[in-house]
Amino acid sequence: MNKLLMTLIVTLAFSVSVQAQGDIEAGKTKAVTCTACHGADGNSPSNLYPKLAGQHASYLEKQLQQFKNGERNEPIMLGMSASLSEQDIKDIAAYYTTQTTAPETVAAEIADAGQKLYMGGDLQRKIPACTACHGPRGNGLELAKFPKISSQHPAYLKAQLEKFRSKARNNDQNSMMTDIAAKLNDADIELLSKYISALH
Repeated sequence: MNKLLMTLIVTLAFSVSVQAQGDIEAGKTKAVTCTACHGADGNSPSNLYPKLAGQHASYLEKQLQQFKNGERNEPIMLGMSASLSEQDIKDIAAYYTTQTTAPETVAAEIADAGQKLYMGGDLQRKIPACTACHGPRGNGLELAKFPKISSQHPAYLKAQLEKFRSKARNNDQNSMMTDIAAKLNDADIELLSKYISALH
């Protein structure tokens, strides 16, 4: 009896998780409207817009939902996300997460200088290490909805850190990024943006 019950529970849990996932092929079709800014495969040709390729599906879903409900204030994305259903969001996220992110490169001196702040933070200024949430390679944590930040355009990373610092962007969990970015100066942001982009 216990084995039968366990089998039913596992089967039900599996079917629920499958239903909750997006359809990659449907997402590819639906993402056609995203290509002008984000590229056909999610590698944006412009550093004004983020690369979506390889990003965690849970993070992409969260951002699209917050663009749609206005919690993340971006006028262009508000318009683009307004008509998306929950299934559309899951499908688009599923498609982009399967794509491969185009790598970025950085000069050796930037890599050496950035590694110290990224890996160890700055105890004196109470800046935590970025690795705590984003990992040593910038891959983030999907379950916690911490984004993959490696191989992202440096200019986009810089713009987001500046938005968190000024509180123009405030859709982060428990204001974590807002609090951290407030302690970063312009040189820190420039350095981290370039260093993080080359992680892979």
